Amino acid sequence: MRSLIRFLTPVLAGLVAVTGSAGAAKSAVRDRLDDFYDQRPSWSGCGDGYECATLPVPLDYAEPTGDQIGISMVRLPATGEKIGSIVLNFGGPGASGVDSLKASKDTVTADLRERFDVVSFDPRGVGGSAPVRCMGSLDLDAYFAIDPTPDTDAEVKQAEDWDKVFAKNCLAKSGEKLLAHVGTVDTARDLDVMRAALGEQRLTYLGFSYGTYLGAIYADTFPTRVRAMVLDGAEDPSQSSDQLVLDQDRGFQMATESFLRQCIDDGDCPVGGHTVKAATKRLDALYDRADQTPLRNDHDGRQVTEAVVRSAVEYAMYQPDNWPRLRLALTDAFRGDGTRLLALSDEGNGRRSNGRYDNSFEALMAINCVDHPENPCPNWPVKGTRYPKKVQAKGAPPIVVVGTTRDPATPYKLAEALVAQLPGGVLLTNDADGHTGYGRGSTCLDGKIDRYLITARAPRPGTCADLSTAALSDMSDPAMSDTASNTA
Repeated sequence: MRSLIRFLTPVLAGLVAVTGSAGAAKSAVRDRLDDFYDQRPSWSGCGDGYECATLPVPLDYAEPTGDQIGISMVRLPATGEKIGSIVLNFGGPGASGVDSLKASKDTVTADLRERFDVVSFDPRGVGGSAPVRCMGSLDLDAYFAIDPTPDTDAEVKQAEDWDKVFAKNCLAKSGEKLLAHVGTVDTARDLDVMRAALGEQRLTYLGFSYGTYLGAIYADTFPTRVRAMVLDGAEDPSQSSDQLVLDQDRGFQMATESFLRQCIDDGDCPVGGHTVKAATKRLDALYDRADQTPLRNDHDGRQVTEAVVRSAVEYAMYQPDNWPRLRLALTDAFRGDGTRLLALSDEGNGRRSNGRYDNSFEALMAINCVDHPENPCPNWPVKGTRYPKKVQAKGAPPIVVVGTTRDPATPYKLAEALVAQLPGGVLLTNDADGHTGYGRGSTCLDGKIDRYLITARAPRPGTCADLSTAALSDMSDPAMSDTASNTA
């Protein structure tokens, strides 16, 4: 793997401080930013057909002659007649776009790979882009085992103490200046520098989950620089964090009920019961059991606490592909063995097989506390900068928003809320389980998105609920109008 940029570096020698009138200062800032916009990435092979590069950007866009950070990028060159580059963000906040794209060339369809250089990146604070660091692996092991439903004053105090330690360590290891500039507003500025560095007059973008928040902020900031944008698994920029938590609680409950229903219908369900209500009650009993007496773990010395069990179940809800694994894990858990549940929880928390964590959770905390000052971040060492508000994106072309009806993490109502804020926004409904829709098996949905991204002609709003090619009967229509066959 290529080396990661982990430290702030000074700007190139020879630059002078901006002085003089306010007008001259603004002009000098623009001139210095032009240097960033005029650069081109120096791509080099980084294995298996991928190319990697590092893009310098200002740490603080108000001070472009100050510290720089490097944005780690990866590219999968187009396989056919190229029409441009498409930039992907895989969500989080905190997910490494470099690692995610390198993990699979099937992230996008062959049609998109033929026409676009597929590009992703680690947002600032994440992975190889000036990563936020807070705690070591042993401390994170303990942090993720904290009781999520404290029953006593001592348990409440333990959670509060750990939050203070976490924030203190983030400040000590990452520094106040970096923590103040890992928010999405700054990342949207990075995305625009990236667009220019890729040689694109307008951005073609596909964002998942948190990537929809980033995309919405970009479109609001640079509306005329959008060519085509798909926001899949939408967040609502006007929603408070407290309301999002409530909606996600309902979303995960709905997803868990869907899992239990399928488990019961398939027969021999480890949770037991003949109704979802009965199965839910038994699953709750497992949480209570792990709270009182942690399950054993045959992998290492960690305890499988209630927090670990809940984390494993919630992680499995993101994609139905994980439901068979959860079913096996629950079979073991009811016998007292939490080893498989621990493995699922570790995946969700970014714990690698060597016991070390990626920085996805640390970055998530840092980015959320800047993006959502209304968040419960009372001990965080820097103040947030962006309060919930609607986006406008005036002047942007039609933007496609994808909502999955039984999405646990970004409930469908958030897609409805976001599309209402975007002029000419188009809502595509994915009637399915799991988090996000593109690339999850619906040829109807994938076909609509591919056609839009390639042609920049938006589809009409509609629903896809199939996993076959039967719903592609409208694909001969360039306008991609929906018909009754789309909902078959």
